[in-house]
Amino acid sequence: MSRLALHFCAWSERWFPDAWVFSVSAVLIVCVAALAIGATPAATTKAFGDGAWSLIPFTMQVCYVLIGGHVVALSPPVSRLIEKLAAQPKTGPGAVGLVAMTCMMLSLLHWALGFVAAGLLVRALARRHDLAMDYRAASAAGYLGLGAVWALGLSSTAAQFQANAASMSPELLAITGVIPFTQTIFLWQSLLMTVVIVAMSWLIATRSAPAVAQTAAQLGIDVSLPQPAAARVLRPGERPEHSPWLNWALALLGLAWLWGEFAARGFVAGIANLNTYNFLFLVIGLLLQGTPRRFLDAVTHSVPSTAGIMIQFPLYAGIAMVLTAAKAPDGATIASHLSSFFASIATRESFPAVIGLYSATLGFFVPSGGGKWLIEAPYVMQAATELKVHLGWSVMIYNAAEALPNLINPLFMLPLLGIVKLKVRDIVGYTFLQFIIHLPVVLLLLWALGLTLDYVPPQYPTNLPEGLKP
Repeated sequence: MSRLALHFCAWSERWFPDAWVFSVSAVLIVCVAALAIGATPAATTKAFGDGAWSLIPFTMQVCYVLIGGHVVALSPPVSRLIEKLAAQPKTGPGAVGLVAMTCMMLSLLHWALGFVAAGLLVRALARRHDLAMDYRAASAAGYLGLGAVWALGLSSTAAQFQANAASMSPELLAITGVIPFTQTIFLWQSLLMTVVIVAMSWLIATRSAPAVAQTAAQLGIDVSLPQPAAARVLRPGERPEHSPWLNWALALLGLAWLWGEFAARGFVAGIANLNTYNFLFLVIGLLLQGTPRRFLDAVTHSVPSTAGIMIQFPLYAGIAMVLTAAKAPDGATIASHLSSFFASIATRESFPAVIGLYSATLGFFVPSGGGKWLIEAPYVMQAATELKVHLGWSVMIYNAAEALPNLINPLFMLPLLGIVKLKVRDIVGYTFLQFIIHLPVVLLLLWALGLTLDYVPPQYPTNLPEGLKP
């Protein structure tokens, strides 16, 4: 396994372009497709331009998911916990397995928290002179949360999106209705699939760790802890920044609001709201960081990792609008053509495997959980409705399949690589090995578990205009 992983590393270094190239290519392909079905150039360009800025609130919500994860993971209490964890493994493969399991467990709670904490754990393990751990394999294991299971957990963008009527366009809401977490990530089928994927990922990570380890020192990477700043006398204007009372007061206000939200809506329904979810992690970050200065420094550290989301989500939103709004003279759209195509080639039984394979393929061109769901949801969910496939499981088909291309697409690797100071080519061989084993197993799970679920009609919010209901 380790030799195969190293071979994949060399191949990927030569042939993989940047994620921005994938996104722009997808825009051009969709616009050409709109023209091919009969949409006018004016209608196509208008749809793209109108759509590009239609999801700014959602884009900011996803950015705050990443910021909140960073702030919590970089706090002193969590940092101390990471150092204690790093003292546990006795062997190099055991250390790689610890990184993999830690990353995946945390990613089920918060996808950004998972890879940030894993990156810091890799560096802590690398500081141990008595441990022969391969730094590249451990860093790749720190990416398994995003590459394998994050979309099956609480921060699943698609599940969050479908659980909130306010997040969806009226057209999509009319197709799917509101799908609560109990019909997506909390299905027993979803939980079983998660357990299988976690166990498989951990086993591959430990078995593919090279027998002859390349340590961080051998790779020329400095993993030493930064030296604390020298003590100095604070100016009066600086003192509030280094006092915890402002953080405590703001956190208390936030906790009071959260208490009211959870009391009124219940924890599951409350946490399904992205605003509530992000607010919770920011409040936890305020408390764990202690002082305003540490909190702001952690936020500053996290913001650069949101650049890909900020610049690419408008492209994804534009693609979604072209798919659904650029109409041919007969009223047909790309989305309607695609839904008819999938409904024609798939049966109720084969739908999970067909859509899973398609979603994984599209992920190479649109490497984003939230952005890609905006593109796929209109026609995938329409096809699911026509074939009477369980709508919540259709979301989970997407969730499990969309994580697969993350294992070999560099976009979401970049924040982790910034922590461990490696390049894509250093870890993608190991993640590609995960990919070629995950693909058939995940498709099989989606098909087999989907057979155990019956179709449930859409649940519409009370304020949905009657004319939008099918």
